[in-house]
Amino acid sequence: MSEAGTKTMTMIQAINSALDVMMGRDRMVTVMGEDVGFFGGVFRATAGLQAKYGHTRVFDTPITECGIIGVAIGMGAYGLRPVPEIQFADYIYPALDQLVSEAARLRYRSAGEFTAPITVRSPFGGGIFGGQTHSQSPEGIFTHCSGIKTVIPSTPYDAKGLLIAAIEDNDPVLFFEPKRLYNGPFHGHYDRPVTGWAGHPAAEVPEGYYRVDLASAATVRPGQDVTILAYGTMVHVAATTVAEMADTDEAVDAEIIDLRTLIPLDIETIVASVQKTGRCLIVHEATRTGGFGAELAAQVQERCFHHLEAPVARVTGFDTPYPHSLEWAYFPGPVRIREALRQLMRD
Repeated sequence: MSEAGTKTMTMIQAINSALDVMMGRDRMVTVMGEDVGFFGGVFRATAGLQAKYGHTRVFDTPITECGIIGVAIGMGAYGLRPVPEIQFADYIYPALDQLVSEAARLRYRSAGEFTAPITVRSPFGGGIFGGQTHSQSPEGIFTHCSGIKTVIPSTPYDAKGLLIAAIEDNDPVLFFEPKRLYNGPFHGHYDRPVTGWAGHPAAEVPEGYYRVDLASAATVRPGQDVTILAYGTMVHVAATTVAEMADTDEAVDAEIIDLRTLIPLDIETIVASVQKTGRCLIVHEATRTGGFGAELAAQVQERCFHHLEAPVARVTGFDTPYPHSLEWAYFPGPVRIREALRQLMRD
């Protein structure tokens, strides 16, 4: 404890705190998923909640993602606010039809008579040597689907505030949690050794209730030369890269925008930044083709064309399954980001 009302928390602790706060405030909030009860989840995000709130509000489910989401939709339609967990984002595909054909369309199809106030939590992304079936970033699939909100925090403070806002939302929200950030900074290397870390393993987080409103991007670092758009783990990778370049003759005064919510998108913050800097680099871990970066590039081009000094650039994962042994070559890291910044500044 550093001061009254706040506590130093990792992201996993902040997520647990958000669930605890909301279950205490609203008896309609329930937590469900594989191993979320007694075990507390594979990453311990739900640790202690079943003991505190009982087996009817925090309960384990069978290994059936379509069943988990289908039940959650029914619960939500009849007044509950379920928070189902998909143990890894890689496992969400069996639930795709329930999410995009049922949850996303329920309000529209019923003319507002029913809603699906469900918040689907799921760890996503790589960086823990999970290989091709525990490292995927499927956010682009859901940003394409009208009726679903997609949220990705990058800090403990945002993780708690955004999760509370998502649980209170009357529409379905996919809450993707960068597992690489769960317990703090990552060590080792990307595509070469990294010195320093622009983020922190933990942060001061209010212990009680607070919200970070959806559709609100954050300016992580102000700058004049180029705008970097990122979310999740890539916010910290971009910040680390810019910090490493600061003491060299290649220093770039980059403005880094943490999107936080992909849908709905805070396009006003993005446009204001790009119109100021005249250059834009988009960084995400998901595969390049059809990734959310393509949508960002299109929106920037449509709104900022006459302000751009260079083409919008992207640094992303490659169009391959996520490799295990070559994870750090796949993971967008400082070498690739630095080269993209060099090219943008030359154009």
